[in-house]
Amino acid sequence: MSDQFKQLTEAQVAEFLQQHPDFFTRNAKLLEKLHVPHETGRAVSLVERQTSVLREKNQNLTSHLSDLIDIARHNDVQFEKTKRMVLALLEAETLDDIAVAIDESLCQDFSSDITSLILFTHKPLDVNNLRLMNREDADVISSLMATNLPSCGRLSEAENTFIFADEAIKVQSAAVVPLVQGETLGLLSVGSFDPNYFTSSQGTVLLSYVGEVLSRVAYRVMRQQEH
Repeated sequence: MSDQFKQLTEAQVAEFLQQHPDFFTRNAKLLEKLHVPHETGRAVSLVERQTSVLREKNQNLTSHLSDLIDIARHNDVQFEKTKRMVLALLEAETLDDIAVAIDESLCQDFSSDITSLILFTHKPLDVNNLRLMNREDADVISSLMATNLPSCGRLSEAENTFIFADEAIKVQSAAVVPLVQGETLGLLSVGSFDPNYFTSSQGTVLLSYVGEVLSRVAYRVMRQQEH
């Protein structure tokens, strides 16, 4: 071996091959002499090794693409469910209509077990499917509304009892959404009998959207019924 080749380092060889990816195309006979140790210990040709690496990359890309397609399908389903709920809310003419629309959507389409809608007002209104009360009587849930942001997880025993009343003993996890439209209007709560259905690490983008739509609709209908 000449002194020139003795001075070549692995890094220099690697750099040369990176700059000349067609090197083995122009020197195909060298492939017959090159062997790369396989993970099993069996010697394989460079072409076989390259094919194996490319096949593995292809499998990974295929798996990733499949995951993306599944996510897209899931998002499409979620969008359709949310659209149905929003349309039902927009058609609501009374507070009871709102409560029914929310309960049907969240319990049927989104597989929750129970909903609770609490609205604050000082005026007596004719309702059957939700609770009306003075804001001053809701100190128990004040911490849930303090940030005006949705939250998920386990409620305290007092919060659970206040929100879900007779069904509280069954509720093991919940999502709560403060309703705000210039002022605090109330609280939407969605309960599950599964302790792991709603968790503190759960995303709340959908809940925030539902809260924004519901707040606007509830504000409009409450003002209409008050007059």
